[in-house]
Amino acid sequence: MKIEIEKLTKLYYTIGEVADMFSVNASLLRFWEKEFAIIQPKKNKKGNRLFTTKDIENFNKIYQLVKINGYTLDGAKKALKSKELVNEEVIDTDDNMIVINRLENIKQRLQELKG
Repeated sequence: MKIEIEKLTKLYYTIGEVADMFSVNASLLRFWEKEFAIIQPKKNKKGNRLFTTKDIENFNKIYQLVKINGYTLDGAKKALKSKELVNEEVIDTDDNMIVINRLENIKQRLQELKG
């Protein structure tokens, strides 16, 4: 599931609206808010959370890492810090292996040329 941020039109979204976007419980979003520093919703006078499109983008990154790619929370935090995201998309593990294999082949060729 990927949320198309460009199609979001409102300035702020409630926790219920965001939970519906990702088909998850609001409690999961509150949990992720505590776990991930990049999630910082505004709160109105009643204390209700109001999420911006930037918050939704960040939820999308976390969702991709945790729910789609199977990262642990610690793994997702490290991936977000290490910029393992390319063009706001999470790199799939299979893609990582392809890149690693290509780099190993290049390394081997360079060593053959050198030696």
